[in-house]
Amino acid sequence: MARPLTGEPLALDLVNTWWIDEGSPVDFFYEPDGISRWLGEHELTADAADATATAPAALREPLTAARAALRAALDGDERPLDAILAHGARRPLLRDGVATSEVVVDDPAWLPAWCAAADLVRLYAEHPERIRGCANPECVLWFYDTSKNGRRRWCSMEGCGNRAKAARFQERHRR
Repeated sequence: MARPLTGEPLALDLVNTWWIDEGSPVDFFYEPDGISRWLGEHELTADAADATATAPAALREPLTAARAALRAALDGDERPLDAILAHGARRPLLRDGVATSEVVVDDPAWLPAWCAAADLVRLYAEHPERIRGCANPECVLWFYDTSKNGRRRWCSMEGCGNRAKAARFQERHRR
């Protein structure tokens, strides 16, 4: 199954692995190869494979927990996000005279989840006002507004934006 709204930052892309399709919830992580494909899209495959011998099935719990924590943080409850972040830390390093950092986690299976949680913190540090949910009340997708004027309202103009425009048109012509 094709996911709607791909290409968002890591944290929001993880949140968007659960969506509503024709009134029914869809969980991408229960699709065949869903977790592997998501990890590959974000170049987390090697890290995840190293994390657990039974990848990606063992990653379902941490990723699902992280997705719920990210959604809770977007809705204003930061405690679940902090619980995910407690699984690891970023360690600054100097390698051949170049400053770098390494993520250290208590359980390697939590590495992709921790990276997504840390990415949400990064987005909030940069431009928290540009993290938005779709203006369509029936849509559960989130996006990071990169538009020039910062006024994007829809997850996509092709989907929710067009539906809203069509509904307004129909309403005007019904009167």
